Amino acid sequence: MAGVNVKSEIMPLKKVLLHRPGDELLNLTPNTLEELLFDDIPFLQVAQAEHDAFAEILRNEGVEVVYLEDLMAEVLDLYPELREKFLKQFIFEAGIRTDRYQKIIYDYLNDNYVTNKELVMKTMAGVNLQELHTDKSNSLVDLVSDASKLVIAPMPNLYFTRDPFAMSGNGVSINRMYSETRNRETIYGEYIFKYHPDLQNVPEYYSRYNTFHIEGGDILNINDHVLAIGISQRTEPDAIDQIAKNIFHSNSPIDTILAFNIPNSRAFMHLDTVFTQIDYDKFTIHPGIMGPLTVFEIKPEGEGIKVREINEPLEQILTTYVGRPVKLIPCGGGDRIAAEREQWNDGSNTLCVRPGTVVVYQRNDVTNAVLREAGLNVLEMPSAELSRGRGGPRCMSMPLWRDDE
Repeated sequence: MAGVNVKSEIMPLKKVLLHRPGDELLNLTPNTLEELLFDDIPFLQVAQAEHDAFAEILRNEGVEVVYLEDLMAEVLDLYPELREKFLKQFIFEAGIRTDRYQKIIYDYLNDNYVTNKELVMKTMAGVNLQELHTDKSNSLVDLVSDASKLVIAPMPNLYFTRDPFAMSGNGVSINRMYSETRNRETIYGEYIFKYHPDLQNVPEYYSRYNTFHIEGGDILNINDHVLAIGISQRTEPDAIDQIAKNIFHSNSPIDTILAFNIPNSRAFMHLDTVFTQIDYDKFTIHPGIMGPLTVFEIKPEGEGIKVREINEPLEQILTTYVGRPVKLIPCGGGDRIAAEREQWNDGSNTLCVRPGTVVVYQRNDVTNAVLREAGLNVLEMPSAELSRGRGGPRCMSMPLWRDDE
């Protein structure tokens, strides 16, 4: 399965990209939680066990699981000359601007992490001052800095592989992330989609070097012709204009993009925290956005695009573009308190493995019971620690290949 093929949210999933949480979670502290976009500190050992259970559920459903860290290490193994380029780029994008520290950190990483897999994992984990063993007498900054100070911040959000890159049809968007904390995550995508033999010829619909922010959690494939993108806290309308033009003027069959203007809040971080498709005619939804919703239809026109506003209930909009009547299944079964609680733990953020079969967090028991009553095959995964990062099974997975039927 060279290349990518993702033309829906529900057709049989055959290959998926994950990242197993690593030592980056150990570099979370109470003082850095807000900056690093976490609300709490997960217990790494349990988070890894939960993530392994998630991967095993997928494998048992016939899905090939590949890991971000492995793909990046394979690129560096195949092209040894890229190791120096990657390291220097990583250090620069981590905000290290002085020649002295660029050299110190480069030498430390290059000399102490001999295998490329070890090196990749360390770039994800971050570097603190005491690891570097610098001569503090040469620097006022070093003398006044705490030894545990992080010289390079960790990337604890990396296990949410949905956001840095997004597959649409046979192409990829390598995203410019909303937060400086997360923008370095896309470095790995830049190398993987340029050099990895399985992915190097995939058309690029958006570049990490573009000006405006867009994240994969806001991108949903309705079908091979229609793409939905959320205008959210983390995706700007300017980016949607740009990706629309790029897609329409490529060889993609996508001819319609729906831009959903969703509330700007932590609970509604991305479009996929508001609703996800789970069957041919069913969607999970947060009841907080039921009713009229501002949606913009974007179509190609000449060398540009044409946009019109649609003011209709979500159910009617989805029925029109999915091509059949749809049923919206509310998170929490419509109970306001259950909905708010389970939405906080991503009750609407499901990963569809095939039509009618979804992976969900075990802890959202009210929503899961409602899904079963609606005829869904519900595969529950443990989630006590992973959920602390505010993302569900869809957030933690980036499909690379789905069958077309």
